[in-house]
Formats: sequence, C-alpha cells, structure tokens
Amino acid sequence: MRGSRSALADNDIGERISYNPDFNGPLKGRSCTDVICLLLFLVFIGCWIGIGIFAFVNGDPEKLLIPRDSYGSRCGYDAHVKDKPYLHFFDLTKCIDPSVPFTGCNTPQVCVKNCPKESYYHIENSNQNDKSKTVCKYDINENESLDSLVKKGDCAKWVLKSEQILKRCLYKIEDRRSLKIPRSSNIERDEVSEVKKFLDIASSWLGLVVQYAVDRFSDSVEAQQAGMNVVNDIKDSYKEILLGIGLSIVVCIIYIVLLRWIAPVMVWLSILGALAGLAFCVYYSVTQYQYYKDNPYKYEDATNSFDRAFKKPSTWMWILIILSVILGLLFLIVVFLRKRIVLAIALIQEGSKAVSSTTSALFFPIIPWILQFGVICYTIAVAVYISTVGGPLYEVRNFDSNKCDCNYANGDECNVDTFIKCGNKLGEYCEATCKFIKTSNDNYVPYIHAFNIIGFFWGVFFISALCEMILAGVFATWYWTFEKKNVPFFNVTTSTLRTLRYHIGTLAFGSLIITICRIIRVILEYIDHKLKKYDNALTRAIMCCLKCFFWCLEKFLKFINRNAYIMCAVHGKNFCASAKDAFNLLIRNILRVFVLDKITDFLFFLSKIIVVIGVSSIIYSILTYVSVIKLNYVYIPIIFIAICTYLIASVFFKVYIMAIDTLFLCFLEDCERNDGSRERPYFMTKNLMNVLNKKNK
Repeated sequence: MRGSRSALADNDIGERISYNPDFNGPLKGRSCTDVICLLLFLVFIGCWIGIGIFAFVNGDPEKLLIPRDSYGSRCGYDAHVKDKPYLHFFDLTKCIDPSVPFTGCNTPQVCVKNCPKESYYHIENSNQNDKSKTVCKYDINENESLDSLVKKGDCAKWVLKSEQILKRCLYKIEDRRSLKIPRSSNIERDEVSEVKKFLDIASSWLGLVVQYAVDRFSDSVEAQQAGMNVVNDIKDSYKEILLGIGLSIVVCIIYIVLLRWIAPVMVWLSILGALAGLAFCVYYSVTQYQYYKDNPYKYEDATNSFDRAFKKPSTWMWILIILSVILGLLFLIVVFLRKRIVLAIALIQEGSKAVSSTTSALFFPIIPWILQFGVICYTIAVAVYISTVGGPLYEVRNFDSNKCDCNYANGDECNVDTFIKCGNKLGEYCEATCKFIKTSNDNYVPYIHAFNIIGFFWGVFFISALCEMILAGVFATWYWTFEKKNVPFFNVTTSTLRTLRYHIGTLAFGSLIITICRIIRVILEYIDHKLKKYDNALTRAIMCCLKCFFWCLEKFLKFINRNAYIMCAVHGKNFCASAKDAFNLLIRNILRVFVLDKITDFLFFLSKIIVVIGVSSIIYSILTYVSVIKLNYVYIPIIFIAICTYLIASVFFKVYIMAIDTLFLCFLEDCERNDGSRERPYFMTKNLMNVLNKKNK
C-alpha cells in the first residue's frame, strides 16, 4: 500500500497524511485560530471606524463643491465674498475645451452678488463709463475709465443675461450670437450645453476616463472629438447595453446548467469554438492584408485616425502574426495535454455536481461584492471628509517688488479676510493677490490618509478571503460526504457560521500578509513616479526588478493563502499550520498541480471568452440590423458590453474555480489518506475514479 500511495505523488517531500478512521470531512470539534491577529484586526477596525466618525463630524465635503474665483476665494463662503455666492466668467467661450476639467478655464473668474440680468458689450474709445453694466475684478480704481480697465482685463468686455447653474453664471447661446461679439459670435458650439455635458460626463467615471485618456493620447481636435463621440455612443445605446448585461447573466446561468449535465461536450465545444474562431480571424486578417496591399488607401478617404490605422496593410500583418501565434499555441496545448484535459474535465464535472448540490453557492459571491463596494465607498468618504478637515491656507501670488509697494513676497502666508491688496508703485499695475492654495490640515492628517489606505486594502482582501474560506467549507463538505445525497441542506449557512465563529483571525492574518505586499507595491510605484524626472537608467532597472519581484510575490502569496484557507476550512488549524500542510501536499504533487491548475484556468478562460463572444454578437446584430440608433462607432458599445460580460462571467466562474481548487486539494488528500479498500475507501465519485483507473473494493 505504501508503494501504491507513493506512485500517486510526484515526490516524497513532507510527511504524508496518515489514515484517520474518524475523519469524514470538515472538522466539527474545532477551536478559534490566530486569536492574536483577530484582536489586532478588531482594534484596527475600531480605530478605522473612529477615524470615520471624526472625519464625518469635522469634515465638510461641500467645501469641494463651492465655486472659486481666479484668486482662490470661495464664493459666498470667505469673508470678503460672503455676499457674492455666484461665479462669473469673463469669457465663457474659453471654457469649451476638453482639457478644462484638468487645467481650468483660461479666463478671469470673479464672485458676484447676482448673475447679470442684462446684456452689455463695450465698444473701445467710446464714452461708455458705467461700470455697473459689466463685471469687474475686486478693488478696481473707480477713478479709472472703463475703457482703460477693459484693456487691462480688469473688467469684462461683454456680459450676457445669465442664469445660475450650480452657482455658476451661464447664459444662452442665442444671446451671445445676437450680441455680435467679434471672434465669438461665430462659435457653433453651445457653451451652456458643453458645461452641462461635462457635468454629465463627470458623473460617469467611464466618460471621465475616456475623455482623459483621449486628451493624454493626443492634443488634436480629432482625438478630442473622438472622445466625445465615444461618450455619446455609450449614452445613446444605454438600453442595448443594459440588455447585453442582462443577457450575459442569463447566458452564464444557462452555460453553468449545461456544464452540470454535459461538461465534456461544453468544454470541448469551447475549445473547438476557440480554435475555429481564431482560425477565422486569421483567415480574415489574411484577406484584409491582401486587399489593402493590392489597393492602397488614400488618406483623404479615411474619416478619422482609427479608420486610417485599420486601412494599413502593416496593421493587419501584425494582427495576423499575433493571432497565428495564439492559434498555434492553443493547438499544441490541446494536442499534447489532451490526457490532462480529460482529467481537468472530470474535475470540472465534479465541481458542477458540487455547485449544483448547493445552488445558493453560485450566487454567494454577490454578497462579498456588495461588502467590498461598501468598503470602497467608506474609504472614499473618509478620504473626502478628512481632506476638508481644517481651514483654508492662502499664500501671496503674482508679487513683483518693482510694481507692488506692499511688504509681502511670493509664497508668504496671508489671511484673505485682512489682506490689503498691494498698491501700484510708480504707476505700474500690481496684481498681487492672496490666493487659496489648499486646506491646511494638521500634521496627523497624512497619517490618517495612510491608515485609511491600509484599511481599504485590508478590508477588501479580508472580504475576498472570507468568501474563499466559506466556499471552501461548502465544497469540502460535499467531497468528504461519502453519500453525496446526504450533503446538508444549509451547507452555505453552516460554513458561514463556522468561519465567522472560529476563523476570523486566520482570515485577518492571511489578508494582512497580502495587504503588506500590496502596500509595498504602492510605495514602489510612488517612488518610481518621483524618480522618473531624474531619467536614470540604473534606478529604472532597479525599480523594474523590485516591482516585478513583489508582483510575483503577491501572486504566490495569494495562491498559498487560497490553499491555506481550504485546509483551514477542512481541518480547523491556524494559518501557518494550514499553509504548511497545503504547501507540502501541493509540492508532493507539483507536476499534477501545475498542469491541472493551469489547464482548468485555461478552460474556464475559454468558456468566459465563448460567453463574451456570444453575447457581444447578439448585441452587435441588434445594433446593426434592428436598432434605429445612429452611432459614431458601433464597436464602442460592443466593447463595453464585452467587458461587463467578462466581469459577470468571472463572478459566476469564480465559484467554479474555488470549487475545483477545493476538490483538487481534497482529491490529493484522499489519494494519500485512503487506498480504496473496504476499511479505507476513496471519497471521490465513481466518475473521477474511472478517469484515474481507481475503484473501491
């Protein structure tokens, strides 16, 4: 028997699991594990909640929404503009630019008591001198003529009847055009609509990211317009996008149900479908390359840069090479690892049975996602409130000793309520101002931000670990139940209560390790960002090596943690003991672990790709042949739906992946613990025993 068990393992590292006649699944009589780390975690959470209460009591996020003038004064808030709650732009047409969210409007902005009720346009060298008709900067020389003030930019050359939107004075496009303002009356775009559009974009993280990416990619008008077209396409096709998201959920459920009954057929169809799809893409790339090689395009025929790029034969050549390499690798994997694929399919079948025996486990990851979303919202809220704790900090700006006769210097701290604007010196115009710089926080605030970031990572990783251990307990119970029909009905509830009662400390320990590794990676990214300005090849190489090392370390630790949670869910040991047992068991079967783990991951990846392609194809057909919506880029909603579908499929298949990892570890332990005799029968199903040529006597 010893020899037969040895043949099951790849090597003899570590002490093998001995037979225990009383073992029949997750240990019932267990005790709390990693209590010290549990206490540390509870203290940390208590402090984090205390920081949140302090931030919510003392912070004021409305300060971030208050309009500020060109000097940094908060309209309707700071003492000298307390009675001026609205912000007026001298020339709002300069705010029609995609870079405005990041650079600001390049026009003077002042706080006013009321938005202008009448329109006015100043004509140079005229006798117009009524300053009340226009809007001027603060503390202007009342004795100076309006013509002179307009020339210097102290007063607006024109104002329009405006309405306030979010305490900003905005006017109607018709009023500007009717005023016949040179170089601005012929602007076709509506600045009011543009500002409202920006507010809509700002409320959508996707639009903001797209706009920022396009702006960073190119400064050309074409690229900026493309960014707006992308956002508009997503907004116009939101019904089809919602339909695609709902359809992806339905398709995932149907696919999983089919896996329960015809897993081999579904897996092989996914493989063949991937091969056929790649082969078709290769063929299509060849035809496109040949077509554009024989029929060179003309630049004037291309409508935009994207269209131009895909009319180059070199583009299709690169696509052809990449797809051919992927197709060749996939074909070789299928040919040379077909036997391992059969074993992986058997594990997937076992996972399907385990999941179907406890259907609620399939939707269980939704709860951790909600909890993680709550952690993210709490972290952002604390960060925002903490950032507004404290008073405003003002500094002197635009100071020139040759023009200003006051006793200040650039960078000096000043009080905006008592600041006296510098006077002119020898007839030179002085523009020194007391400008808002930031909210002056106490020295402890940066440490609170750091604590908040650590809490974010620890909280997210803890919730992920909690999900993994609960699912591990569910599937381990199924595997170690000899008669599968006797699996407890409230299996998920039992595993959840067992984990929360005994193993919170273990989860806190494992997630803390990942948190420390992630914090180190964040610090390395910060250091790398600071070192980029020095452009040193040696430091870049060192930072690249360090980032690569800690990325690999984090991946390895996550792998070890997951298997440690599985062993803890089964045997009830602390984190270190569980990690040691799992590591030794995996090392003794290293070849089988590496091949099967990667093959199952690969098979599930193909399954997710098939789901994505299916849903995306259906929505593409609807947008192309059914919908009446005219889109600038029809593939933009398709890409968005594909990403959402992949994420949704990942949620459902995450349960399968955890089931297979748990069953695989239990299977390895079963092979070492038992030999198929009457006294020591295997707990694996008959299907898995047939694949491995084993049987119970």
